[in-house]
Amino acid sequence: MVVNAIALWIATLIVSGVDVTASTTAGDIGTLLVVGAIFGLVNAIIKPIALLFSLPLILVTLGLFVLVVNALLFWLISAISDWLDLPFTVDGFWPAFWGAIVVSLVSWLLSVVVKDGDD
Repeated sequence: MVVNAIALWIATLIVSGVDVTASTTAGDIGTLLVVGAIFGLVNAIIKPIALLFSLPLILVTLGLFVLVVNALLFWLISAISDWLDLPFTVDGFWPAFWGAIVVSLVSWLLSVVVKDGDD
């Protein structure tokens, strides 16, 4: 959850159109932690189903359609955040596309650097 929150924070810094609009720093941190938890749940529950249903397109595009699925799921996280009245917004498909790429790369890098207790 914390790794996701850090990755989301970096995405808000890099990608125009991905924003946290809380009024305080504590609000920003709290929002990022909650959205990080939502991100983890969406990736654990909805992403495998979305990948299964889009498997023919993934195969035809040699895997590139996974980027579109990730963008749509990132956009879904924004919609869930809006439904929960969290100040996290994604302003369209392209910010979702680039935000998903940034979050994926940063999460991967942080998971390489930060070891969990299982290793």
